[in-house]
Amino acid sequence: VQLQASGGGLVQAGGSLRLSCVASGGTFSRYAMGWFRQTPGKEREFVAAISWSNGRTHYADSVKARFTISRDNAKNTVILQMNSLKPEDTAVYYCAADKYSPGTYSSPDGREYDYWGQGTQVTVSR
Repeated sequence: VQLQASGGGLVQAGGSLRLSCVASGGTFSRYAMGWFRQTPGKEREFVAAISWSNGRTHYADSVKARFTISRDNAKNTVILQMNSLKPEDTAVYYCAADKYSPGTYSSPDGREYDYWGQGTQVTVSR
């Protein structure tokens, strides 16, 4: 399975960005999908995840009500819509796939994920 993330860029605080992650190979419709982020010198941080069966979503407290994760199984794509961006959202964002997840659950633990994309840089200026 290969994951290709895109959509990052530079945006002013309060703005929006839409990240996409396209999967190739494997059975995307049976994978829980997650987004994580990392800044230099810090550990990887969970952002959002979505289950494969019922589309149940899970968010980090820091992004609730601002970010929305969704998936389109027909297009093998998971989307992270990011609104009301803050400078502290600046990071490299990674999408990931969990092939062993139960259908109604998505894990916030990056160690549960089996495949990772290359990352896309998001920079939010003040």
